[in-house]
Amino acid sequence: MTSDRDLTVIGFLAYVRKERRLSAHTEAAYRRDLQDFCAFLVGHMESADWDWSDVDRLDMRSWLGELEGRGLKRSTVARKLSAVRAFYRFLHRTDVVSHNPARLIRTPRKRQELPGYLTRGQAEVLFELLESYATGDRPLAVRDRAMIEVIYSCGLRLAEIQGLDDADLDLDRGLVKVLGKGSKERIVPVGERAREAVSAYLAKRHEVSSRELASGEGRPLFVSRRGTRISRRQIQRSVGAWLAWAADGEGLSVHALRHTFATHMLDAGADLMAVKELLGHSSLSTTRIYTHTSRERLVKAYRQAHPRAD
Repeated sequence: MTSDRDLTVIGFLAYVRKERRLSAHTEAAYRRDLQDFCAFLVGHMESADWDWSDVDRLDMRSWLGELEGRGLKRSTVARKLSAVRAFYRFLHRTDVVSHNPARLIRTPRKRQELPGYLTRGQAEVLFELLESYATGDRPLAVRDRAMIEVIYSCGLRLAEIQGLDDADLDLDRGLVKVLGKGSKERIVPVGERAREAVSAYLAKRHEVSSRELASGEGRPLFVSRRGTRISRRQIQRSVGAWLAWAADGEGLSVHALRHTFATHMLDAGADLMAVKELLGHSSLSTTRIYTHTSRERLVKAYRQAHPRAD
């Protein structure tokens, strides 16, 4: 039997989906985080007879302490707190609760972690590998090469490369229309190497799958063996395997190619504001983390090369 507490959560998730129009991914994350919060409260309250209005700031702090005790990353704790805050704002606005215990709870400060990326040497190894394997009798490698070239050339996120349709890419003009976070569109230049790789892939795309491919408006650019839009998980597996080959033991993800794009651009003297726009960042502070990466490399090079650095 569904409890009143559960019905309140269901109502919040419907609001998130229909009114705020957040993605299915965000809705699923909210659901998991609220289930986690509820499971904690069941034990913490030492009773099954409690309601959302019974939760106070002390309960919230106890929950955060429990999350920290699990060894979760601060970014994960911050995300969970964000979900509970959104939930209680909804409860307060709809008069389910008279006060919001999450309102004055501070978000744990995130440790600033430098993103993983490929060095120029590793990038050269990666693309040499791709070119040697992406031959006519290996259509999947041809597809993977095209995906990796586009991600690196344009600095795309995983969801952005997965969501590309044929109509989004203008090979003649060397431009791609990208749908980023918050459904914000941006136009990004596509490099010559990436355009060549995509052209080679399009000529072989029918060989990726034995099934008939979709056509018309909304036709996915990158497809799976089933002839449908390639999934995020498949992109992670395929691209991750190539990255592991080029940077053995570093455990780089698809997102590392986006980090590599930004780092290499700034290393070459690109304007920070231009890189911000290309990446689709809403805040310049998000882009500045890549300047720390570049600065660390400069300091390391200086200490290794300058005769009086020590």
